[in-house]
Amino acid sequence: MSFSDLFDSGFKKRNEDHFAAIVRVAMADGIITDEEKQFLDRLARNLDISETDYKLILKDYQSHPINPPISYDQRLERLYDLVRMIHVDTITGDPEMLLLKKIAVGLGFHAVNVKYIIDKALTLVNNGVDLDTFMQEIKNMNR
Repeated sequence: MSFSDLFDSGFKKRNEDHFAAIVRVAMADGIITDEEKQFLDRLARNLDISETDYKLILKDYQSHPINPPISYDQRLERLYDLVRMIHVDTITGDPEMLLLKKIAVGLGFHAVNVKYIIDKALTLVNNGVDLDTFMQEIKNMNR
């Protein structure tokens, strides 16, 4: 096995785990709507998730750990993806919000601040901001 094979498998695993975390949020209400399915399809293509892996993850999404990215920007990108999924799903219930907070902590956001980060993230996505604006606003929310 070459060094590049090791990198590819690790990168693929992180993408699968990220995708599974988003599926977990989508499944918080027990169903995947057509809008969620379209979002998941686009995300799977962007993350290079094969059709076979896609189906396996949908079937067994809870077996994937939430692996936090090392860089803050990558954590913000993943948070943006998760919050967009919630926006598509119009999740507003306490169980779903608790799950989102747990996933955000799992992504590496501090538990003390996670409520404020989630509230700000939801507001930004509800306002239709793009990823760059989202990242800038979250980074500067305490100023």
